[in-house]
Amino acid sequence: MSKVSMSNIIVVRDLTKNFPQGEETLFILRGVQLDVEAGATVSIMGQSGSGKTALLNILGGLDDFDGGSVVVGGEELQGLSEAALSVFRRKKAGFIFQFHYLLKDFTALENVMMPAYIGGMKKKAALEKARALLSDMRLDARIGHYPSQLSGGERQRVAVARSMINDPDVILADEPTGNLDPEHSAVVSELLYANAEKWGKSLLVVTHDKTVAQRAQFRYQLSEGVLKREGTAAVGTSSEGTGKET
Repeated sequence: MSKVSMSNIIVVRDLTKNFPQGEETLFILRGVQLDVEAGATVSIMGQSGSGKTALLNILGGLDDFDGGSVVVGGEELQGLSEAALSVFRRKKAGFIFQFHYLLKDFTALENVMMPAYIGGMKKKAALEKARALLSDMRLDARIGHYPSQLSGGERQRVAVARSMINDPDVILADEPTGNLDPEHSAVVSELLYANAEKWGKSLLVVTHDKTVAQRAQFRYQLSEGVLKREGTAAVGTSSEGTGKET
C-alpha cells in the first residue's frame, strides 16, 4: 500500500462520484474538498440524497469513486486492490452504522474484542482492551449480556466501543443515533465524542440531528453533492445533475 506524507488524517481533493442511469448521469459528489486534522471531530449534515453516505463509504474504502484523490491515514485509496482495501479498513478506519450489527450469539465483551482477536491480537489483550472500552462507554455491568438483553442505546454504545478496538486513525459514524430516542441519542452522542477525544481519534459523523452535529469542532453541509463548511463558500463544483445518496 502506497504511503503519502501528510499532516492531516484525511485529505480529499476534487472528489467526484457519478452514477449512470440510462441516458442520464447522477452527480452524487461534485468536486468535494475536505481536510481533517488528526484528532479533530467533524460533522456533516444534509438531506437524504445529498451524498453523505456515499462520501463516508468512500472515506472508509467501502466504495469506489470516479475522480479526484482520497488520502486517509497516509493511504491513497485510489487504485488499491480489494485485499489492500481490506487491510486499510481493518487497521485505519473504525465504522459505526445506524444499525449496530452486533453478533446476537456473542456477549457485549465478545462483540467488541472480536475484530482485534481476528486481526491477530492475543485473546487476553483483546479482552482487556474491550473491557476498558466498554467501561469508557459506561457498560461495566453489561459486558456479559447478549444484544437481545441490551437496550437500543446500550447496543449502540457497544458498537462505538467496537469501532475503536483496532486503534484506527479515524472513526466514521453514519447516523449513529438515527434509531434512538432523544434521551439515548444524547447519551450515545456524548460518549462517542468524549471517547474519540480521549483516545485521540479523528471522528467524522454523518447525521440528521443538529444536536449531534453541533458537538463537532468542524461542521459541514452537503447539498446535492457539494460540500460547504459552516460560514464558508461551497467546496466543490456545480456540475449539472442531481445528488443521490447511496
